[in-house]
Amino acid sequence: MAFIPSESPGIVVKEFDLSGVVPAITTSTGAIVGNFNWGPVETPVLVGNEAELVSNFGSPSLVIDSASTVDFLSAAMFLKYSSNLYVCRAVNTGAFNATDSASSSVLVKNLDDWNTQKTGLATNRTFVAKYPGEAGSALKVEVCGANANDSAFDGWALKSYFDAAPDTSSYVSARNAAGANARDEAHVAVIDETGIFTGAPGTVLETFPFVSLATDAKTSDGSTNYIRDVINNRSAYVWCAKSGLTDTNTATSFAALGSPAVVSKSLNGGVKSPLLDAGDYETAFDQFEDVDTIQVDFLIAPGLPSSTDQVTVVNNLATIASTLRKDCVVVTSPYRQGVVGVTNPTTITTNIQTWANSLNSSSYLIVDNNYLKVYNKYSDTYVTIPAAAATAGIMAATDNVAAPWYSPAGTRRGQYFGVTSLAWNASKSQRDTLYKAGVNPIVNLPGQGLLLYGDKTKLGRPSAFDRINVRRLFLAIERAIKAAAQTVMFEFNDEFTRAEFVNIVEPFLREIKGRRGITDFRVVCDETNNTGNVIDNNQFVASIFVKPARSINYVTLNFVAVRTGVDFEEVVGLV
Repeated sequence: MAFIPSESPGIVVKEFDLSGVVPAITTSTGAIVGNFNWGPVETPVLVGNEAELVSNFGSPSLVIDSASTVDFLSAAMFLKYSSNLYVCRAVNTGAFNATDSASSSVLVKNLDDWNTQKTGLATNRTFVAKYPGEAGSALKVEVCGANANDSAFDGWALKSYFDAAPDTSSYVSARNAAGANARDEAHVAVIDETGIFTGAPGTVLETFPFVSLATDAKTSDGSTNYIRDVINNRSAYVWCAKSGLTDTNTATSFAALGSPAVVSKSLNGGVKSPLLDAGDYETAFDQFEDVDTIQVDFLIAPGLPSSTDQVTVVNNLATIASTLRKDCVVVTSPYRQGVVGVTNPTTITTNIQTWANSLNSSSYLIVDNNYLKVYNKYSDTYVTIPAAAATAGIMAATDNVAAPWYSPAGTRRGQYFGVTSLAWNASKSQRDTLYKAGVNPIVNLPGQGLLLYGDKTKLGRPSAFDRINVRRLFLAIERAIKAAAQTVMFEFNDEFTRAEFVNIVEPFLREIKGRRGITDFRVVCDETNNTGNVIDNNQFVASIFVKPARSINYVTLNFVAVRTGVDFEEVVGLV
């Protein structure tokens, strides 16, 4: 049966796109969880530099304590090497949001949590700090009527931040039933009352001019102008549980503003989480489990005090990387008490070796051996942080200067920046012990600086995947070719589709071969692996064989002395 495009004669132009390629991918995105002073909880936020980190999660100077400082500086350390870091704040049940009520404490983690709790919170609270922590107790919210002829507005200390004239364009009805000058509009200001956020007490953080007390109020573009909705949609610092003002459509609603007509609400009762435990970190890292919704390349483990907790968290992360995601690696340092404050290097070596042997064997896990002493500019002090964030950063930087399949170790790409000193410097024999256990030493070599001096994964058996560059090579090509394979979904499994797929993948692998990532490859996608049974089951199979390039870990230099009359060709093969 023939198919024709029309009943009458005509010319039909068709296009066939056979220009498919393997798409470009990124491979330098980190993910870290921390006990930060401010910011959304259990909600990954992508930050590109330290300024964005401060803006979203607050600096360590908001509330000075060791837990938040270590986690913040770890995140900031990774950002020295890469401009892609997902940051997720973790809390426990000891954290509370500041409110303007002396009633029972409340924990609102994020937008989803707010939407669940907001109805109950409106019973006896007007304003709630956007996020949990002591920083919220620095906030004050002031509301004043927007009438230019109102004496309370004229006497308002914040009058200079707003127009004196009513904004008739933003709200259509004056609703002046109670008097010729009465209106239902108000100005709102959020203030840094104690100076925690800005360093200057009384600084106005944000303003919302000419919002309405009427629930049905609209702006000229049709969006809501109701005070509660405006604050909840736009404020970076507070939620509005209820207006604190009556929701009537008459000017008598200003009676709720008090006398004079200014509402001033100081928030208090905010509490930051005490020290997080393994379960708190695991809950936050769960946000990174879905490979389809968030892309990461490095899961950066925290440095927990005890060996047991560190093993628990790291093994959980390794499961996420190797089983749930299969597209990233975990980077970890040892538990804190095994290294920091321990003066005997032999004891440290034993602590790390014992701890490392408790970890699950996995090529998706990368372990270093150290903690870094870094400068904290926010308090003019020095802080010791786990090296894991910097180690992950070195790998991310390697992607930028070379490629994922290059080893991140050594003098060319393995240098640590912004570090004052190491918690300890392992000797050659101690490095040998740790390397055998799958732990990569960080060393301070005279004249060369602080270097990552190993490129092993934590795979416990001999394999090409026991090296970082091989593991990351496969993660890179798997991610890229997986994206390319989307083009064959729902097509026919025939010779044409299979040839098209091979023609897409082979140029990509040739490029990697040309860039020294692999020594050879072969793509098999034909009737040998797409049998009738495979086709009948609506499947498509492509086998990609790769010979990965190997990094040099051991160098042998043979210096041979020969007699004057000897021809070199005679002795070259003897050594």
